[in-house]
Amino acid sequence: MSAGRILVVDDEPEIRRLLKEILEDEKYSVTTAENAAAARTAFSAGRPDLVLLDIWMPDTDGITLLKEWLHDGAEELPVVMISGHGTVETAVEAIRLGAYDFIEKPLSTAKLLITIEHALQNARLKRENLRLRDSAAPAPTLTGKSPAMQALRADIERIAAHDTWVLVSGEPGSGKQLAARTLHELSARAASRFVEIGLAAVPAQNVAVQLFGAEQNGELHIGSFEQAGGGTLYLSEIGDLDPDMQARLARALEEKHFLRVGGRQPVRLDVRVIAATSHDLAQAVAEGRFREDLYYRLNVVPLKVPALREHREDVPDLINYYVNWMVEHEHLPYRRFSTGALNLLRNYGWPGNVRELKNLVQRLLILQHGAEIGQDEVAQSLNSRPVAAAGGALPESWFTLPLREARDRFEKAYLEHHLRATHGNVGELAHIVEMERTHLYRKLKGLGIEPKRAKRD
Repeated sequence: MSAGRILVVDDEPEIRRLLKEILEDEKYSVTTAENAAAARTAFSAGRPDLVLLDIWMPDTDGITLLKEWLHDGAEELPVVMISGHGTVETAVEAIRLGAYDFIEKPLSTAKLLITIEHALQNARLKRENLRLRDSAAPAPTLTGKSPAMQALRADIERIAAHDTWVLVSGEPGSGKQLAARTLHELSARAASRFVEIGLAAVPAQNVAVQLFGAEQNGELHIGSFEQAGGGTLYLSEIGDLDPDMQARLARALEEKHFLRVGGRQPVRLDVRVIAATSHDLAQAVAEGRFREDLYYRLNVVPLKVPALREHREDVPDLINYYVNWMVEHEHLPYRRFSTGALNLLRNYGWPGNVRELKNLVQRLLILQHGAEIGQDEVAQSLNSRPVAAAGGALPESWFTLPLREARDRFEKAYLEHHLRATHGNVGELAHIVEMERTHLYRKLKGLGIEPKRAKRD
C-alpha cells in the first residue's frame, strides 16, 4: 500500500530520477514533472498528497505555481520547496505564501525524508481539525431510544461497514444530513473529510463547477468531489438536479473519473457518495423527471430517516439534548420544561420535524420567561407558527431555509390546512387548490401528507 502520493517538480533529470528512486524505496507513489506545464497536467490528473517543488525552472518559477495551487482551492496541500540557489529571502517568501518548508540542494536524504514525513503528518492533523470543526454542530449522535431510532442506528452501522453509495430519504428537517454524517464517522473513510453540497441552493448554471471544479484562464478551482477526496461527499436534494447535470453525474459515477469544467485531463473519483432527497425519486423516475441509471447507481443501499411524528417518544430526549447544547455552545440561559409542556410537545405533529423542535427550543430559551417553561408558553409559541392560509406571517425560521425546502414547508402547511377544513376530502381539496386530482395525490405523497389522518383529526 502506498505511503502517499508525491509530485516531484524539477527541471534537472538527474534530480527527478534520484528523488523518484529514494521515495519509491520508502513506499511512496511518485509522479515527476520537468516544468510548470507538465506539473499542471500531473496536478490536474489527481491532487497529490505532497509536492516537492523546485523554485527555479525555465518556463514558470515554483513560487508562481505555489501561489496557483494554494490559492485555488488546495490550501491543505503540503508543498516543500527545493532549490540550489536558495536565499533567506526566497525561503521566507515561500513560507509566507503557504509552503510547508524549504530545502536547499544538494539534498540530504535524511532531512528530505523527515521533512516529508512531518509535512504529511501535519496535513493529516489539518484534515482532522477540519473534520472535527465540521462535526461541531447539533447533533453529533442520533438521539432517541425509540424502536425507529434504534433501527436507524443499526442500519447505519451495517451500511458503514461497506463502501457502497447510499440514498438517504426522509422529510425536510428529519435529520438526513445527520444520518449521513454518522454513517461517515463510522466508516473506514472517517479520517478524511465529509463535504456537503446543498444542490437546491446552488444556481443551476453553477452546479457543474461546484461539483467538478474548473480550469479557466489558467486558474484551477477545486470542486466538491476533489475536496472530499478519500472521504464522503453528501449531495443534499439530489432530485433537484436538471437533466443535463443528472447525465453528467451519472457518467462520472459510472466511469469513476470526471473532467473539470474547461479541463481536458480526467480526474480520478475517490469518494463515497451519499445522496439525499425529500421526494419520491422512484416516482420521479417513473414520470421521467429523474434518470433511471443515476437512481439505481445512487440507490445501492437505501436508508430511510423517520419523521419525528413517527418517534414522538424521543421528543423529551431531543429537547434535553438541545437545551444542554445551546446552554453550552450558545451560552443561552438554562430553562427546564415542565411535565405538562413535555406532554404537549410529545403529542404535537411536528410538521417541520427535528429542525422545528430545535428552533422551538432556541426560541423559548432566548425569551427567558422564568426558569421553567410551562405548557401555556409552549402552546403560545406553537400557535405563533401561522401559515399563509390563516392570514398570518410565515415563521421567521422558514427564511433561513433553501428556497426548495421553504416552498415544500409552505405547500405542506397550506395543503394540511385545507385538508383539515375539508375533513380529508381530496376531491374538495382538488377543487379548492385548483389541481388535477392525480397530480394532487402525487403532491400529497411527495410531501408525506396522509388525507386519512386529516379525517381522523
